[in-house]
Amino acid sequence: MNGEPSKQEPVATYKRDALFLSLAGIFLTSLVLGNVIGTTKFVTLFSVELSSWMQAIVPELVRDNDIYTMSVPVGVIAYPFTFLATDLLSELYGRKKAQLVVWVGFWMNVFMLLLMSVNHWLPNTAGVSGGLDLFEGVYEFMIGNTIASMIAYLVAQTVDVRLFHFWKRLTKGKHLWLRNNASTTISQLVDSTAILTILFVAGNLGQEIDTVGKLIILILNSYLFKFFFALFDTPLCYLGVKMFRDYEEDPGEYSLYS
Repeated sequence: MNGEPSKQEPVATYKRDALFLSLAGIFLTSLVLGNVIGTTKFVTLFSVELSSWMQAIVPELVRDNDIYTMSVPVGVIAYPFTFLATDLLSELYGRKKAQLVVWVGFWMNVFMLLLMSVNHWLPNTAGVSGGLDLFEGVYEFMIGNTIASMIAYLVAQTVDVRLFHFWKRLTKGKHLWLRNNASTTISQLVDSTAILTILFVAGNLGQEIDTVGKLIILILNSYLFKFFFALFDTPLCYLGVKMFRDYEEDPGEYSLYS
């Protein structure tokens, strides 16, 4: 009334900002956790005995006789959530804000490396530290893992954001499932290949991973996990966009629920 701004507008702005920070928080938490734990441990998700006809189509490189084992580094389990977060950010807030979060994540890793390095360089207080060997082991392992992850992450996430908006423009804002999967599956292949190859060259994958063939097995297993997660997160992406469409502020002209 009388030219005064609506009382509802600040509430919508607050909720929009809270949603943005929450998605960015999920992205950054998953990113940092994935980089810290990285390849410190490989876990077996499942093992399956292949029938004779399946053995004919499954390469020997990725199976042990008739047994296929899905083994992935623990860091991989956290990482797919970064792609779900960036897809929601891209859909609701636009390419520039999604790319901003990608860059924030990159510099946050630089900041983490700096803090850890300062703690590594400072002299130890003898007789007080409760886990010096543990800290040094984590630090030494994290340095190579995080640097490799940062390079792969920046390339893969940038590919993801740009492909997402390429498909969004091409389909005029429709078919979220297409841009969600087409961007994520390609960018995750880039990520899996880049980070594990860098870690292999740096010798950060353990003594048993000593051939390119074994490296390819790790890349395939990591990518297959991310690929199936990408399919699984499509309904989550639709649900998120539908739930929060009232707070959408994507400056682009296309909207899924226009």
